[in-house]
Amino acid sequence: MKPTSDGLFQHPGLRSFLVRTRLPLFVAALVLMALYARADWLLAGFVVSMVGEFIQLWCFASLDKNATLTIRGPYTMVRNPMYLGRFFIPFGFLMLPGQWWLLVLYTLLYWPYMDNRVQREEAHLKPIFGAPYADYCAKVRRFVPGWPLAGTQVGYWNWALFRQNNAGTNLLATLAAWALMAAWLLWGQPALRG
Repeated sequence: MKPTSDGLFQHPGLRSFLVRTRLPLFVAALVLMALYARADWLLAGFVVSMVGEFIQLWCFASLDKNATLTIRGPYTMVRNPMYLGRFFIPFGFLMLPGQWWLLVLYTLLYWPYMDNRVQREEAHLKPIFGAPYADYCAKVRRFVPGWPLAGTQVGYWNWALFRQNNAGTNLLATLAAWALMAAWLLWGQPALRG
């Protein structure tokens, strides 16, 4: 029998609900975060979040989804770099209240989500790419980055793939969320306290 978190994160109804409601859930989480955020954590949280955003952008500029086996850019070091980037984007926001337990809770929830999502993706990719994908999986770790594969293009960046994967929209959304949070912390929140 699978652990509870596996069953929860594999549940198609829950997955469908979260996909449909991700934008309102994100806005609600951002508003809730703003209520407890501290300005002294703004810069550190922003930097951590932008590290995650850069990882995602690099993934978007390297990935030709379901068309070619991507063994370039960050995919030369880890099979699932996009989920690592996605981990750090919210992590930066969650740093704002300055509560360590919140970061631990998020990490404990994100791990089974990421693990289950990757299992579904790997099952999807195996029949598409066959033996070359199995060879890639044998050489490159699933989650923890390692040394780049020999003979691969680590510094790969393709602007056409960047646009195809809507990376600009992703970047603008993240920057907009941080701009709103910064405006609130630097000008809105202090006015309410004063």
